[in-house]
Amino acid sequence: MSRAQAVRRLLPEWAPQSRMLLAWPAAGMDWDCCLEEIRHEYEQLLRAISHSTPVLLLAPPGEIDAVRRRLRVAGIPDHRLQLVPIALDDTWIRDYGPLAVRTEAGIGLVDFRFDGWGGRYPSTRDDAATRRLATGGWLGDPPLTRVDWVLEGGAIDTDGQGTLLTTERCLLDPRRGGDRDRDAVERRLQQSLGIRHVHWLRHGGLEGDDTDGHVDMLARFCDPGTIAHVQCDDPSYPWYDSLRLLADELARLRTPGGGSYRLVPLPLPQPMPRAPDGRLLPASHLNFLILDDQVLVPAYGRDSDRIARERLAPCFPERQVRLVASRTLIRQNGSLHCATLQLPRVDRR
Repeated sequence: MSRAQAVRRLLPEWAPQSRMLLAWPAAGMDWDCCLEEIRHEYEQLLRAISHSTPVLLLAPPGEIDAVRRRLRVAGIPDHRLQLVPIALDDTWIRDYGPLAVRTEAGIGLVDFRFDGWGGRYPSTRDDAATRRLATGGWLGDPPLTRVDWVLEGGAIDTDGQGTLLTTERCLLDPRRGGDRDRDAVERRLQQSLGIRHVHWLRHGGLEGDDTDGHVDMLARFCDPGTIAHVQCDDPSYPWYDSLRLLADELARLRTPGGGSYRLVPLPLPQPMPRAPDGRLLPASHLNFLILDDQVLVPAYGRDSDRIARERLAPCFPERQVRLVASRTLIRQNGSLHCATLQLPRVDRR
């Protein structure tokens, strides 16, 4: 490992933020089934975020003025919102936006390839979005490095100290292309993100998930010593056994210092939300969003909403933990974390 790799670190999500990146739901995306409903939910999300963090919002070039007017009426002040004219394939910007690292030279951004979750969906415009943002000057000072390897932001989570939490089912999936041998993947993560240790999770899953097991729906760091995870108490749920095995795996993990992690179980929403066609949706309270002074927790209109908020609150004593409606978001198999991406605050030297 070179000295540059030794000091490189993927930033944790509780690192100071400059802006939050989102993509506006546009006609022609998967949201045509419920376009007005999802736009109303995005208004609520943007209003909640803008209290803490300015928003950088990508929208179709021909709709910038209309979106600005709409969000002004919804209570998002102009000075808390920047609109960027970029056409996209989808709104799940967590998976195709830039990841932030700290290096010897300061903060940098890394742009991985995005292939539509293993070629499931169109992805050409999403894959180009970060480069277009950088070229247009929208990402500010941090230098951008392009890595010719597929990696989705929702597939990984870090403690900010060189340890990564991820699932074998996603990161070793050969449909993502390239060398997906475990050792080769770990070398890639070390070189690009400064990862020194990977916690590989073999178990866990949600019915309706189309990401091959993104960890941001299953288990998340709340701080370097605390991991929240999905808990399922319904033996009839298709992934019940796998989620129990996931909890066992997490209990066996050790921190870099050799201790056990504090585990915080968050209940699976019951009764499970369903799509209009009757299929189960992969609703999870683990898809929460950490802001500088808030944590936004997905709410699905279930008793588990309150329980998840109450269990997460002690994990973030310096932040207000709030529920944000996500019943429409989950209809396309994502939630708050999937729809957002934090941009780092840059130290001025």
